[in-house]
Amino acid sequence: MPRARVKFKPPGKALGGPFRLSTECPNDEFRILSAYPTEQGLLVVLEATMTNPAVVFDLFEGAPKSRVSSYEVLHADEETVLLQFQLPFVPPPYRALLSSGNLPQFPYTLEDGWILCELTTSQERLSQFRDELEETGFTFEVVWVTQSVDPTELLTDRQRRFLTEAVERGYYDTPRGCSLTDLATALGVSKSTASVVLHRAEETIIKEFFAEPVK
Repeated sequence: MPRARVKFKPPGKALGGPFRLSTECPNDEFRILSAYPTEQGLLVVLEATMTNPAVVFDLFEGAPKSRVSSYEVLHADEETVLLQFQLPFVPPPYRALLSSGNLPQFPYTLEDGWILCELTTSQERLSQFRDELEETGFTFEVVWVTQSVDPTELLTDRQRRFLTEAVERGYYDTPRGCSLTDLATALGVSKSTASVVLHRAEETIIKEFFAEPVK
């Protein structure tokens, strides 16, 4: 199934909220880790890695209730802020994403007023997403589309490291060159942790492999 990287931004020159921060602080990093619809609107988790994280607090402290119902700081240190906030509405990108039959695949990145995200989708659903978003005034661009993806590119660094260690030690050989316990010891983690990380990596690779129709 095709995989696409797209970007979009809201209409007008006056960008608000995290969009504005990503424009005013181009050297900092902003990621939307999750967004979940609720009866009150949309619950969002934002991660900001900044030279001055206090800017994020100022932004949400001064936000009107019509834009942000509430917010909670989940984590904060000298460089990173993890913040959960409630929007009193479901914004157009999320509505367009769901109505076009696409599923959110986080994290989303905010850069210079744009949201960048990747979708595993069909050309029809991608076109519908674009059309519905542009009807609301958003600017939409396709960065790239590929028909096939190396599944290992979808793994986290940790998953890739665990799988590499497993392959090199013969964990996937027949018969096995090492046990799960041996592998966990080599990686410096518990047996259950090694099992969970490997399972999630295997799940990603297998689902990507079978994303194309099986003939």
